Amino acid sequence: MVTLIDHDIAHITRVMRPSLHRDAGGPILPTSYWRNRLHHLLDAWHVTKAQLCAIDSLLLELDHYDRDQARKAAGETAVCPADVTPASRMSARRRRNACAT
Repeated sequence: MVTLIDHDIAHITRVMRPSLHRDAGGPILPTSYWRNRLHHLLDAWHVTKAQLCAIDSLLLELDHYDRDQARKAAGETAVCPADVTPASRMSARRRRNACAT
């Protein structure tokens, strides 16, 4: 059964990437907007493991986008593994572990 959360995740997945990677003048909506929507979904009472994995994947994508934008603004081009920061929430490791099993 497809739930409202599934529809929201699918919508965010379809719309977030084009919104962030718009060619002229930067993103249509900032990463903070998408992050807030995803965190709101995480706070829902009934989030399944599959939904949790999908939301975590989108949050990690936002983290990657923010790091990439910061590097571009600083004029850096190389990606150093030591610069990689954890996902946006403290429980990100737990979510990734849940998705791995």
